Amino acid sequence: MTARVLANEAWEALLSAHAVVVKELAAQGIWRDISMREYDVLYTLAKRGAPLRLGELNRRVLLSQPALSRLVDRLVERGLVARCADPADRRGVRLFLTEEGQARQRELGRRHARDVARIMRARVTTDELAALRTICGKLADGAVSTATEDRARPDAVASARRPRPPRSRAADGTRRKADISA
Repeated sequence: MTARVLANEAWEALLSAHAVVVKELAAQGIWRDISMREYDVLYTLAKRGAPLRLGELNRRVLLSQPALSRLVDRLVERGLVARCADPADRRGVRLFLTEEGQARQRELGRRHARDVARIMRARVTTDELAALRTICGKLADGAVSTATEDRARPDAVASARRPRPPRSRAADGTRRKADISA
């Protein structure tokens, strides 16, 4: 099997697994007055911990820019999200959770997390979950830390919010050897 075939089969498996798990999660009884897509926006704003511009939010959710704009408008109308001026750009606005938005995200988040854990643990082992987290972190080009590491490093949450410098690439798009940490 060539690397290209393997890469495409892995991609198809990832998409299929995502579709199956998301459909199962969508069927849970917790999505009454907030949809999964709305929850995704609430979760993303909560996880970030600081107001986000719409473009930043758009890079973190699976919605087109126009669909996200309409969804945010609905969340603002419902009092779950608010807008504030962007101090770095007076023309721009940032989005953040209201107190009600934070409460609804936490309430749904607890139930959603239980459903996610139940579904994932029923299908894969703890070692496979760890490998999946690492692989998905690499695909997302983000750092993945364990809860143990976070507890051991009180600065972990603060450093996770700091923007990371872009990685330099060789002319052919691959990472340079000096950029790959051991």
